[in-house]
Amino acid sequence: MKRNKIKWLALPLALILVVLAGCQAVAGFDINKALLQSVKVTSSESKQSMSVELVPVNGTISAEDRKVIDLINSIKLTLDSAKVQDMNHVSIKGAVGYQDKKLPFHLSMDDKGMAIQVEGAKQPIYIGLDPAMDGMPDMTAYRGQMQQLSEKAAEFFLKHLPNPSQISVKNARETVNGEAVDLTHLQVEIRGDELIGLIKPFLTSLAKDEQGIKDLIGKAYDVIYPMLTEMGGDLGASGFLPESKEATVAALSAAFQEELNKLLADYDKDLKDLLAETPELSTVFGKDTVLKLGIYFDSKLNIRKENAELTIALPAAEDLPIQAVKLRMDSELWNIGGTVNAEPVNTAAGVLDVMEGTVTPGQLLRNFDSNSEVYKLLKNEMKITNKLIFVDPYNDYYGVTSKNNTSFIPLRYLSEQFDAQVKWNSGANQIVITDDITGGQIIVKIGAKQATVNGQTVNLGQPAFVDSDGTTYVPLRFIAESLGATVTVDSEGFITIERP
Repeated sequence: MKRNKIKWLALPLALILVVLAGCQAVAGFDINKALLQSVKVTSSESKQSMSVELVPVNGTISAEDRKVIDLINSIKLTLDSAKVQDMNHVSIKGAVGYQDKKLPFHLSMDDKGMAIQVEGAKQPIYIGLDPAMDGMPDMTAYRGQMQQLSEKAAEFFLKHLPNPSQISVKNARETVNGEAVDLTHLQVEIRGDELIGLIKPFLTSLAKDEQGIKDLIGKAYDVIYPMLTEMGGDLGASGFLPESKEATVAALSAAFQEELNKLLADYDKDLKDLLAETPELSTVFGKDTVLKLGIYFDSKLNIRKENAELTIALPAAEDLPIQAVKLRMDSELWNIGGTVNAEPVNTAAGVLDVMEGTVTPGQLLRNFDSNSEVYKLLKNEMKITNKLIFVDPYNDYYGVTSKNNTSFIPLRYLSEQFDAQVKWNSGANQIVITDDITGGQIIVKIGAKQATVNGQTVNLGQPAFVDSDGTTYVPLRFIAESLGATVTVDSEGFITIERP
């Protein structure tokens, strides 16, 4: 156990993973079998809501902290219609709400990519899936095998998980998508301090299952080896792996069991040392960290309804204005295994493909109506147009030079910092710089003491010039201010350029 590399804020995720993974049979109900059923990808329709709540510390907190807490607490994700046609075709319609605003969206995915249409967008945002990107194999050809591997892994880990102390099963009649359904209700509640006691028995059971480890690694070999071979040739002949599946499975299984046994041999001491070195963990994994989970299964062991509430207690800290984080989730599922047709986003009018080069802040903003909530959120709240650049005039990296009491900077460097486009018109001996945010143009002519900014003539103190190595220099303050930035120089000569 590498104590020095554990990030205590990430550890509560272990609580979710272990408890949600599965338990042994309760009251004759095979929980593991039921949960394994949920791992299998099948057609379905569903709706879901998720929210987060930050619990402030007792006492007075700053107005700024209160504003942030209130904003986060107002955020809610609602999925009104999620349709899974198969593992390659999915669509979701929903909205993100915050404060008194609501941002509707429509997302769809197929084997070529994912499209997201947000209210106010002129074109959907598109994330293409290029199977040949960076020499990677076509993953769509392996999706079925990857699904089988995930099912095998879930089956392996499920059978070794111990039950928490508070777990029960009872019959219930619930409404799912407007229809009353007879279901089996699984209720689980687990505290953070109990989780610590569940991990060691889980690892001990894993270590004893030699055949189960071999079967899982064998399945992983069948799926992963062809992909690695496609990327890098014959891995066995290269010495990267043993030359046969049997030898590879035997070697990896032995290594995995050896590491598990080493971990278990020092587990109690390592855990004690970890808690001593990081006392904050005693709060995170204490009695006030609680997961409450309700899962409703139908007669075919399909999950039809879920509700979960996770409270993560946080240790007191001078700069931390919250004492706990609460996460809530509710969902309903229906038409499982039935005929479901995903609803693709309409891309007939084109898309903004974020995988095609770098999407600049200006490109993103121009894709939204300036009166839309998303535009205001991106520009005013997220401040995606903000640029803050520090320039050291004494460092050759920045290339700042002084000429006739005017500071010059390489045009290409500063323009790229502001995502501006630069084009050289050799016939007119001039340079055209296009502002990324406004789309306005700045025209500079080499050797001329005048420039044009958005059609208006501007006098320059000193003209732009090209030095002996072909680098074009422009007056620093002129080009920065023309791109909507302000320039300040401190007492030592260091330069700050900022665009709001």
